[in-house]
Amino acid sequence: MKVIKLDAIDSTNAFLKGLSSKQDLENFTVVTAECQTKGKGQMGAVWASEASKNLIMSILVKDFLSDICQIFNLNVAVSLAVIEVLETMKIPDLSIKWPNDIMSYNKKIGGILIENSIKSDGTIISVVGLGLNVNQTNFENLPKASSLAVISGATFDPEELLMLIGTGIEQMIALWKQFPTTLWDSYINNLYKKGIPMAFSAQNGTNFMGIIQGVSDIGKLQIMLEDDSVVAFDIKEIQMLY
Repeated sequence: MKVIKLDAIDSTNAFLKGLSSKQDLENFTVVTAECQTKGKGQMGAVWASEASKNLIMSILVKDFLSDICQIFNLNVAVSLAVIEVLETMKIPDLSIKWPNDIMSYNKKIGGILIENSIKSDGTIISVVGLGLNVNQTNFENLPKASSLAVISGATFDPEELLMLIGTGIEQMIALWKQFPTTLWDSYINNLYKKGIPMAFSAQNGTNFMGIIQGVSDIGKLQIMLEDDSVVAFDIKEIQMLY
């Protein structure tokens, strides 16, 4: 696993995408930075991180996705790899808030942003960005955020986490070829608030109650509504109120 370390960058995802467009990088090349000035989350949200206290990384994934309809498989594999590593660190009550926020109890400790490029020959190259709150303890104005240090009362080595997670993603992708159904089931079982009545906000601003049932094979959240019907929602169509 080749690792490129930077002091400061606007976005590790943008840097790795630019680099991969100019040269043939080996699979699972990682870019990491002490400070990121324009980190992004889902739907264009800003990912804020204190310099040198957290893990900011992007990893190149090639030869995994072969069909545009399979894109969510990578979300599943990466989310499970991160959860598995954090379990070895004894981080409690871990779950995945759909589509790929990493939670401990009801606090967000990490976020994954996957950007895919389809080449002219049909191959798909993915850049997987991960922001993980490690040793940061100040989350003023971020009531839903926390870190490994706050949750566990210990400090961690971001560089060690980078190597463990990078290796974990590589191993999880290798496992996928043998056990895709098992890993999908594991992702569903790790969903935050699965099976619990929850409030949601729809795109039109109306709120409703529902119960998370699972995720469709193209990555839509399946929610049972009050009339017992199950409806699948895209990420732009719904927000969980928690």
